[in-house]
Amino acid sequence: MPVPVPPDVLPLLDAAQAALEGAGLTVYVGGVPGGRWTPPDKFAVLYPDPGMAVRESLADKRTDLETTLQVTCVGGDVVRALWVAGRVRQALAAPLTVEGRACWPPEDLGGPPVQRDDDVTPPLWYVPVQYRIRSTPA
Repeated sequence: MPVPVPPDVLPLLDAAQAALEGAGLTVYVGGVPGGRWTPPDKFAVLYPDPGMAVRESLADKRTDLETTLQVTCVGGDVVRALWVAGRVRQALAAPLTVEGRACWPPEDLGGPPVQRDDDVTPPLWYVPVQYRIRSTPA
């Protein structure tokens, strides 16, 4: 009997990025290119974790995947940061589409209040929101 291949987190990340871009958002992964921002004055930054292969049964087949994705919603003011958070919430309300996987709807884990970043000029406002994403083989 062949050993099942552990799931890969990258297709889930790609699907999340595509869903956010499909909602009209500018999306970066792991930070803003060059370490500094330029307009647009509202965007989202994805910070994925590597995920965790989870047992599908007592047989110890680790084919299910659970991962947490932080989406940092950034804007030139508080309203723009919250606008991005609203678009993110709408875009991630439905299950992601990943070939060969069945995805649960992302679970909104919330985040802290909007914060101001004075380390950039002009200042930006941001709010990180986390989502738990789970998938199983289709």
